[in-house]
Amino acid sequence: MDDIDRRFQELTAQIDDEERRKRSRAVEREWAHLPRFRRRRRRRIIAASAAAVTAVLVAAAGVLVTYRPELLDSARTVLAERLPVFEEDATPVPEETTAPEGEAMAPSPFDGSPAADYADGAEGLVMPPARALGGLGEKDVAKALRRVRALLKASNLDHRTLIEGDPKPFARLLHPEERKRFLKSIARGKPKKGEFNGRYWLTSFAPKSTELATDVIKVHGRTKLSSFKENGFSGARIKVNYLFVYAVRRPGRPYTTMRVIAHNAGEVDVYRQDGELVVWVRNWNSDGVTGARCDADDGFVHPFYEGSPEDEEVTRATGAPIDPYDLDDLDDGSDGDTCRLAHRT
Repeated sequence: MDDIDRRFQELTAQIDDEERRKRSRAVEREWAHLPRFRRRRRRRIIAASAAAVTAVLVAAAGVLVTYRPELLDSARTVLAERLPVFEEDATPVPEETTAPEGEAMAPSPFDGSPAADYADGAEGLVMPPARALGGLGEKDVAKALRRVRALLKASNLDHRTLIEGDPKPFARLLHPEERKRFLKSIARGKPKKGEFNGRYWLTSFAPKSTELATDVIKVHGRTKLSSFKENGFSGARIKVNYLFVYAVRRPGRPYTTMRVIAHNAGEVDVYRQDGELVVWVRNWNSDGVTGARCDADDGFVHPFYEGSPEDEEVTRATGAPIDPYDLDDLDDGSDGDTCRLAHRT
């Protein structure tokens, strides 16, 4: 056993049972402050970050050094004896290896996540080619696909929807009868249990809680076309499945920047009734939000920033952690209105 190994063992030996218990309790407190995931009115998610655990371990190491600082000094001595000493080379650095002029590019808030490779904004909303389907002609299907793309932009990309909570950009795209129901639910405020809440069809951050850290919103997903026939109607069914990744922060506080991931899974039926082309939203924005609180049930997205008050539903978080970037992890209705952990944001 060399000096470094022996002294390292002396360091680790200083962590007695009480320090281990303190560290365990600290980890539990950090875990309790992680964001959650739960499906829309059925779910909203949070990310389990390794950073919190790392911070606790680093703090524990700090306790050791505070307790026995001479061990750190002796470790430095051993390292100095073992490491070779290199004299500074006065030879000028070749021109091609010198740092380029100008400031370094600021890191993207999406770096280190799959979202870094996603398309920017509406560029990620690529619709399939229109074709005649379910008794509808190609032009009807093409018109419906354009409407669905506009609905996606209004519910998940429009600044008025995201930050101001304005339902009108989305509402004006709905069928008149559906628009009435949607706006009525918004005006009513928080509905009774089991009643429709149009707020969940939108991704709107809670008032005064959020500003976008960048104008870029990352988008990834797909749209599928199929035919349907039910209740005396036939036509095309359009299924959307998209991830929208936002870089957000507390207003005026850049150091609180974090990612929030909204998973919009929805279905739209397209058919003709009395000669009119009807585009009817069956379900919308129905999957989860990662990085938001579970204990807020007003239809708005409440980001779980570092230092946020404890989430009251954290103790009820169940199931294995999910990957919020998995497009195929969709709500099958089996987990109800539950809160779950996520691997990352």
